[in-house]
Amino acid sequence: MSVVRADTEQRYEDALSVRYAVFVDEQGVPEDLEVDEHEDDAMHFVAYDEDGDPVGAARLREYEAGVGKVERVAVLEARRGEGWGDALMDALEDAARKHYDELYLHAQLPAARFYDRRGYEREGDQFDEAGIPHVAMRKCLD
Repeated sequence: MSVVRADTEQRYEDALSVRYAVFVDEQGVPEDLEVDEHEDDAMHFVAYDEDGDPVGAARLREYEAGVGKVERVAVLEARRGEGWGDALMDALEDAARKHYDELYLHAQLPAARFYDRRGYEREGDQFDEAGIPHVAMRKCLD
């Protein structure tokens, strides 16, 4: 499994292709919500399979002093259950430790168990974001 920073135009485009496939095409998130004003400020990640095809993406940005926000974590539907989500989060969390003391995210309800397992704790009530039920979660980084 290969997860790298999307630090070139091609890698960023690969990450966007995964995000569009998952959020816009699969989940019906409006296109204008998927790419927002935080793109340029965020650290982007992309996962590639053994053939060099992009299969996952995520982004990390500053939320507040000492806290990073995990966003746009996505794995292509056909590749879910293969460990790509954990690989993306491992890379993202490793990078985050250099900048932040904790991470914050809005998890889609079906994905909340994934984050529970990774040590994130739920906070507050369920809410809708882009018409999808979410829960806020937070994790202290060691």
